[in-house]
Amino acid sequence: MGKAYVVGVGMTRFEKPETRDWQYWDMVKEAGTAALADAGVPYARVEQAAVGYCFQASTAGQRAVYELGLSGIPVYNLNNNCATGSTALMTARQFVEGGIADCVLAVGFEKMSRGALGGGSGAGDFTTSPVARHYGIMAAGHGFEASPPTAQIFGNAAREHMERYGTTEAQLAAVGAKNHRHSADNPHAQFQDVYTVEEILAAKTVHRPLTKLQCSPTSDGAAAAVVVSERFVDEHGLRDRAVEIAGQAMATDTEESFASGSCIDAVGRPMSRAAARQAFERAGLGIEDVDVVELHDCFSINELLTYEALGMCEEGASGKLVESGATTYGGRWVVNPSGGLISKGHPLGATGLAQAAELVWQLRGEAGPRQVTGARVGLAHNIGLGGAAVVTLLRRS
Repeated sequence: MGKAYVVGVGMTRFEKPETRDWQYWDMVKEAGTAALADAGVPYARVEQAAVGYCFQASTAGQRAVYELGLSGIPVYNLNNNCATGSTALMTARQFVEGGIADCVLAVGFEKMSRGALGGGSGAGDFTTSPVARHYGIMAAGHGFEASPPTAQIFGNAAREHMERYGTTEAQLAAVGAKNHRHSADNPHAQFQDVYTVEEILAAKTVHRPLTKLQCSPTSDGAAAAVVVSERFVDEHGLRDRAVEIAGQAMATDTEESFASGSCIDAVGRPMSRAAARQAFERAGLGIEDVDVVELHDCFSINELLTYEALGMCEEGASGKLVESGATTYGGRWVVNPSGGLISKGHPLGATGLAQAAELVWQLRGEAGPRQVTGARVGLAHNIGLGGAAVVTLLRRS
């Protein structure tokens, strides 16, 4: 199989819903045009498009990329909950590595509504929801409270982590403080405010122990990446732009996700662990080789669970890891230099590609005040309840 490279990335600023006068196709035009310009590749050279989103009608992908050009190429509409953006990237990579196309555009977008995200059932009938089994695990162990369902299942995972491992509320808040601090240097971030751990603990409780400043917001925005073959890189003189997709894997829920009756497993730690293991194996790399990480901190607890799934620490030790400073500038890894979902924002379909954009900028040395010194290997982790976990390793040779 051939190699696949990202040669161009672009994204909009992530915005609070209903604050900017734009439609989803405007977002895609902005992000896609930026990615193509970054690569120095005209849309006419794109052979396929993989487009991810969750909240628009079928063939919205076509409506969106038609703003970039009407070239008649195949357009694939993808929906994998919060892992949709990385699913689009993975689809593009597979087309390229499999020799189906030499140049593929991966795009993700979302135009969302204000307020907390629901549980994925639309009408609120969890018996027909794709995540009914996940919420059933939660209800059996914790009951069902009158708080937003996604915050509730992750909040209950946090309660379990605290009871099982002695994780503290301050350690959970330290994740939010770190990521808000990082976003202050990111012009694409929805929020650029800095908070102390104490301020995060004092914020409004969404579902104990999670406060508002430990939860990702709803957001509008788009992100895009141009994925090409090695032949395309060489023919177009793109080595100086190219970042290799060194390894990538997707995992979905397994028996382990539900057998324990634990929200920690139901929200995805087992599938994140499996995806990471496969991605590392395919890349011939380990967590010790990684310099910078963009991971799916939809809630602060999920950043801690992901540290454990990626092998950054022993199971149960993630609270101490973030508290030690190991996951910020000057530490062993820099995690979520963009501000992560908590502060950069979380337009579902765009998130995985925004992670890739941040890592490409980091590995090229183009991240400005957010730059991680000497970064050569980046890891993106994108997870969707219901479920899908995608881990991508990017390498700059």
